Amino acid sequence: MAKRNPIQYEHRSNGVDTMSSEAESDSTIPRRLLARQLRRLRDDARITSDLARKEIGVSQQTFWRMETGQPTRINRLFIEALCKLYDADEKTTKALLALRDEAQNRSWWHAYSDAIPKEFDLFVGLEQAANSLVGYHPTLLPGLLQTREYRQALIWVERPSISSEEVNRRLELSARRQARLTAEREPARLDVIINEAVARHAVGGVAVMAAQLIHLVESGKRPNVSIRVVPIDARAHHGLFVGTFTILGFPPHRTTHLTEPPVVYVEGYTGDLYLEKEEEVTQYRKAFADIERSALNEEQSRDLFLRIAEEYGT
Repeated sequence: MAKRNPIQYEHRSNGVDTMSSEAESDSTIPRRLLARQLRRLRDDARITSDLARKEIGVSQQTFWRMETGQPTRINRLFIEALCKLYDADEKTTKALLALRDEAQNRSWWHAYSDAIPKEFDLFVGLEQAANSLVGYHPTLLPGLLQTREYRQALIWVERPSISSEEVNRRLELSARRQARLTAEREPARLDVIINEAVARHAVGGVAVMAAQLIHLVESGKRPNVSIRVVPIDARAHHGLFVGTFTILGFPPHRTTHLTEPPVVYVEGYTGDLYLEKEEEVTQYRKAFADIERSALNEEQSRDLFLRIAEEYGT
């Protein structure tokens, strides 16, 4: 059997020549890239996932996490054994081992593991790696735009018995996430549409919400941030069906086929979805485009925020 074509990924570590983009400085992107390459090699070798997982002695759940880029510890011996099973050549094996080592690095948000729900860890990693976020939020403001007081009010509603120390940890995490928008170098692009009801729901009380609305006005003036509103009297649109979602885009890798494809994050009360198929991403892009047609422009949206803030007595 011929050896598989080598993948073109390398990184710089301990003097070894490498090739990786700056967006891959955290563990999320290397982990997902490793997962895609492992799936590709297994598919090319026509080996079932059940056979592959038995080869390295892991459970179905662990193997699924490995092949979907979910946070999990991956032993170097697993990679070596799978590459041998898939008949990968030496260069490919070394590249996958390099990815595995980079994927095990701990990013800054792991210091807040006590404040991040396990199912949300993946999103935080993707959010930090993304260079663009496009989302529709019909009920609450996205975390990247929440003031400290707005976020605190939501935490108390969600977890009434939470300690003050835990609240502060979550607020620290929110502030670190929001720094992605205000970075001096290559800040992320944020394009958000919300429903007017989000602006009128007095989360934390009228004073907190008034300050939050002013914050939206100021945030929307940043060149990398767009905030628009679907007015309450808008006609029916796709947003009434799709619910909350965010499309995350990633910067291009110098090796084209290693660029992380866009991901659609769909929030759910009992679980979240990460959609990666091209047709799924396209469907959500079309839904966003339809919602856009019902939304006010940026200036009109800022005027609406100011009018509502005035209604709150500010």
